Amino acid sequence: MITKKPLKKNYTHAIGRRKTATARVRIYQTPTVPGVDGVQLMINDKPAEIYFPGETAKMLYRRPFTLTNTLTKFSATAKVLGSGKSGQLDAVVHGLARALAMLDRDSYRSILKSAGLLTRDPRTRERRKIGTGGKARRAKQSPKR
Repeated sequence: MITKKPLKKNYTHAIGRRKTATARVRIYQTPTVPGVDGVQLMINDKPAEIYFPGETAKMLYRRPFTLTNTLTKFSATAKVLGSGKSGQLDAVVHGLARALAMLDRDSYRSILKSAGLLTRDPRTRERRKIGTGGKARRAKQSPKR
Protein backbone atom coordinates (compact mmCIF):
# COMPACT_ATOMS: atom_id res chain seq x y z
CA MET A 1 0.00 0.00 0.00
CA ILE A 2 1.35 3.43 -0.98
CA THR A 3 0.83 6.27 1.45
CA LYS A 4 1.25 9.88 0.45
CA LYS A 5 3.38 12.13 2.59
CA PRO A 6 1.57 15.26 3.72
CA LEU A 7 2.97 18.29 1.93
CA LYS A 8 4.89 20.66 4.15
CA LYS A 9 3.08 23.98 3.95
CA ASN A 10 5.71 26.70 4.13
CA TYR A 11 3.43 29.56 3.14
CA THR A 12 0.37 31.49 4.27
CA HIS A 13 -2.39 31.92 1.72
CA ALA A 14 -5.26 34.38 1.32
CA ILE A 15 -7.71 35.49 -1.35
CA GLY A 16 -8.11 39.10 -2.43
CA ARG A 17 -10.94 40.42 -4.59
CA ARG A 18 -11.85 43.61 -6.49
CA LYS A 19 -14.53 44.11 -9.18
CA THR A 20 -14.49 40.69 -10.91
CA ALA A 21 -10.80 39.97 -10.22
CA THR A 22 -9.74 37.26 -7.78
CA ALA A 23 -6.16 36.89 -6.54
CA ARG A 24 -4.93 33.76 -4.75
CA VAL A 25 -1.88 34.93 -2.79
CA ARG A 26 0.80 32.90 -1.02
CA ILE A 27 3.30 34.59 1.30
CA TYR A 28 6.59 32.79 1.99
CA GLN A 29 8.84 33.58 4.95
CA THR A 30 11.90 33.98 2.72
CA PRO A 31 13.24 37.20 1.14
CA THR A 32 12.87 35.78 -2.41
CA VAL A 33 10.31 33.49 -4.01
CA PRO A 34 11.36 29.81 -3.61
CA GLY A 35 12.85 28.50 -6.86
CA VAL A 36 13.35 31.97 -8.35
CA ASP A 37 16.41 34.05 -7.52
CA GLY A 38 16.13 37.77 -6.86
CA VAL A 39 12.34 38.09 -7.23
CA GLN A 40 10.20 39.13 -4.27
CA LEU A 41 6.74 39.04 -5.90
CA MET A 42 5.57 36.77 -8.75
CA ILE A 43 2.18 37.31 -10.39
CA ASN A 44 0.90 34.66 -12.82
CA ASP A 45 4.46 33.25 -13.10
CA LYS A 46 5.92 36.63 -14.06
CA PRO A 47 7.82 39.11 -11.89
CA ALA A 48 5.53 41.86 -10.60
CA GLU A 49 7.61 44.56 -12.33
CA ILE A 50 6.75 42.99 -15.71
CA TYR A 51 3.10 42.11 -14.97
CA PHE A 52 2.30 45.54 -13.48
CA PRO A 53 4.76 48.00 -15.08
CA GLY A 54 5.18 51.53 -13.76
CA GLU A 55 6.14 53.25 -10.54
CA THR A 56 2.55 53.83 -9.36
CA ALA A 57 1.73 50.12 -9.57
CA LYS A 58 5.02 49.25 -7.85
CA MET A 59 4.18 51.58 -5.00
CA LEU A 60 0.70 50.01 -4.65
CA TYR A 61 1.68 46.33 -4.55
CA ARG A 62 4.56 47.06 -2.15
CA ARG A 63 2.34 49.08 0.20
CA PRO A 64 1.31 46.19 2.53
CA PHE A 65 5.00 45.30 2.99
CA THR A 66 6.20 48.87 3.52
CA LEU A 67 3.47 49.66 6.07
CA THR A 68 4.39 46.60 8.14
CA ASN A 69 8.19 47.00 7.61
CA THR A 70 8.46 43.49 6.11
CA LEU A 71 9.80 44.36 2.64
CA THR A 72 12.92 42.21 3.10
CA LYS A 73 11.36 39.49 5.30
CA PHE A 74 8.69 37.99 3.04
CA SER A 75 8.13 37.10 -0.60
CA ALA A 76 4.87 36.24 -2.37
CA THR A 77 3.29 34.61 -5.39
CA ALA A 78 -0.16 35.37 -6.78
CA LYS A 79 -2.51 33.84 -9.34
CA VAL A 80 -4.95 36.44 -10.65
CA LEU A 81 -8.04 35.85 -12.79
CA GLY A 82 -10.73 38.15 -14.16
CA SER A 83 -11.27 41.87 -14.62
CA GLY A 84 -8.61 44.23 -16.01
CA LYS A 85 -5.15 45.22 -14.83
CA SER A 86 -6.40 47.83 -12.35
CA GLY A 87 -8.86 45.45 -10.70
CA GLN A 88 -6.22 42.72 -10.64
CA LEU A 89 -3.70 45.03 -8.96
CA ASP A 90 -6.20 45.97 -6.26
CA ALA A 91 -7.08 42.28 -5.76
CA VAL A 92 -3.39 41.40 -5.30
CA VAL A 93 -2.94 44.21 -2.74
CA HIS A 94 -6.05 43.02 -0.87
CA GLY A 95 -4.77 39.43 -0.86
CA LEU A 96 -1.28 40.44 0.32
CA ALA A 97 -2.76 42.48 3.17
CA ARG A 98 -5.03 39.61 4.26
CA ALA A 99 -2.16 37.11 4.21
CA LEU A 100 0.09 39.43 6.24
CA ALA A 101 -2.73 39.92 8.76
CA MET A 102 -2.97 36.12 9.12
CA LEU A 103 0.78 35.82 9.75
CA ASP A 104 0.92 38.13 12.75
CA ARG A 105 -2.57 39.22 13.78
CA ASP A 106 -1.50 41.29 16.78
CA SER A 107 0.99 43.63 15.11
CA TYR A 108 0.11 43.72 11.37
CA ARG A 109 -3.70 43.69 11.39
CA SER A 110 -4.23 47.06 13.08
CA ILE A 111 -1.73 48.78 10.74
CA LEU A 112 -3.29 47.30 7.60
CA LYS A 113 -6.85 47.93 8.83
CA SER A 114 -6.20 51.61 9.54
CA ALA A 115 -4.68 51.98 6.06
CA GLY A 116 -7.88 50.49 4.57
CA LEU A 117 -6.15 47.52 2.92
CA LEU A 118 -8.21 44.79 4.60
CA THR A 119 -11.56 46.16 3.42
CA ARG A 120 -12.83 44.74 0.12
CA ASP A 121 -13.84 47.51 -2.27
CA PRO A 122 -17.51 46.74 -3.06
CA ARG A 123 -17.77 48.90 -6.19
CA THR A 124 -18.54 46.83 -9.28
CA ARG A 125 -19.86 47.51 -12.76
CA GLU A 126 -23.54 48.49 -12.83
CA ARG A 127 -25.68 46.04 -14.78
CA ARG A 128 -27.49 47.09 -17.93
CA LYS A 129 -31.23 47.63 -17.46
CA ILE A 130 -33.95 46.70 -19.93
CA GLY A 131 -35.27 49.56 -22.06
CA THR A 132 -32.35 51.91 -21.54
CA GLY A 133 -31.02 51.74 -25.08
CA GLY A 134 -27.78 49.89 -24.43
CA LYS A 135 -26.35 51.58 -21.32
CA ALA A 136 -26.97 51.19 -17.59
CA ARG A 137 -28.46 54.63 -16.84
CA ARG A 138 -29.29 56.05 -20.26
CA ALA A 139 -32.98 56.70 -20.85
CA LYS A 140 -34.52 56.39 -24.29
CA GLN A 141 -35.18 59.66 -26.05
CA SER A 142 -38.77 60.78 -25.68
CA PRO A 143 -40.66 62.12 -28.74
CA LYS A 144 -41.12 65.90 -28.76
CA ARG A 145 -44.56 65.93 -30.42
